[in-house]
Amino acid sequence: MTKRHPYTRRPALWLRAFTACTVAALCALTAALPAQAAVPAGSSPPLVRKPTLPVPSGRYGVGAVPLHLVDRSRPDPWKAGRKHRELMITVYYPAARTNHHPQAPYMLPAAAAHFDSVTADGLLGLHTTVGRTDWAGTVTHVAADAPVATGHGGRLPVVLYSPGLGEPRTWGTTLAADLASHGYVVVSIDNTYESPEVQFPDGSLATMSPPPVSQADPFIRKSLAVRVTDTGFVLDQLRLLDSGRNPDVDGRRLPAGLTGALDLSEVGMFGHSLGGTAAAQSMDSDHRVSAGIDMDGNLTNYDGTLMPVARHGLDRPLLLLGKDGRTDTGPGWRAFREHTPGWTRQLTLLGSEHASFTDAEALVPQLHLRRADRIDDIGTIDPGTAIRTNEAYITAYFDHWLRGRCGKLLEGPSARYPDMMFVR
Repeated sequence: MTKRHPYTRRPALWLRAFTACTVAALCALTAALPAQAAVPAGSSPPLVRKPTLPVPSGRYGVGAVPLHLVDRSRPDPWKAGRKHRELMITVYYPAARTNHHPQAPYMLPAAAAHFDSVTADGLLGLHTTVGRTDWAGTVTHVAADAPVATGHGGRLPVVLYSPGLGEPRTWGTTLAADLASHGYVVVSIDNTYESPEVQFPDGSLATMSPPPVSQADPFIRKSLAVRVTDTGFVLDQLRLLDSGRNPDVDGRRLPAGLTGALDLSEVGMFGHSLGGTAAAQSMDSDHRVSAGIDMDGNLTNYDGTLMPVARHGLDRPLLLLGKDGRTDTGPGWRAFREHTPGWTRQLTLLGSEHASFTDAEALVPQLHLRRADRIDDIGTIDPGTAIRTNEAYITAYFDHWLRGRCGKLLEGPSARYPDMMFVR
């Protein structure tokens, strides 16, 4: 019998606990469109679906601007010969006068086409059909480059978002946009060559090259180290932006009011899967990150040993937000809670699956997938309930730790959100 590893839910699917991908799906990340994409002669073209994300729940409209960042202090760790590390981020923020600005695209065209091809091979557990989903046209309820609305609170708290391994930064748009609608600046980071694809402003596409299974442990360790460094670099660039300098290497015009609006005195960070792990590791390495949320991300190495943050805990608050049922996060999460002297909580979203903390919860029901694939991806919880519950707890958490507001929702079960269970 094949021995199950703490990162796997099935034999040989070594990334399963970090993403909903199989090894076969990851190997397809750089492949061409599958043969079934062709439409037989004389047949009608397939119906193209344009999914819709939920309307953010906060009082503000939401604006967004993508920024192209280049770290000239280091070569790219994944590609030999590339002298500098290049990243794409999206900055979401509370916006004013959104009606006069176009809808921000969910994905750029080349990225959307690549994403469409690899989801057809099972990336993120979707098993879609090529050409049937308009990922670039997905409705986001986010206005491109709208002016910033600072409201009556002055400077805006900043929260970073880190996606799972094999997930694009856009796969967390629902939660990022919702948090921005409550008065936060949310910065989602694409870690180039870990995302399935990253499209840069010149149209070029950087795609992920997955490692062989034998290299899983060093790959994950390196990924986390790279993400921690990327996170620190992004924080440095945000400080430049707030001081009046434009960090975008292409000189993209910044939205009105963004400069000088960021409160970087205490920064939050949350992430899904490997992104949740990266949030914990970044807090361990960089004290600028003062509060974090790990959404179903392991704190155990691939070889079964505990990560450093699990061995010694944190002196700042970290919320552990996990899927229902059997989970591989157990050893690392238990150790972290035992070794953390300060505030921590572990919550379980009942009926959820690993991808329930991503846009899959909103998009999968619109893709008309097989019932088994849908349940495997987002569980049995009602999608609207999952989205509302996640949004409420994430907002309450950062409101408490970054704004000093009442944290009652974090202290025990709520009749309003009965699907969130506190783990004692």
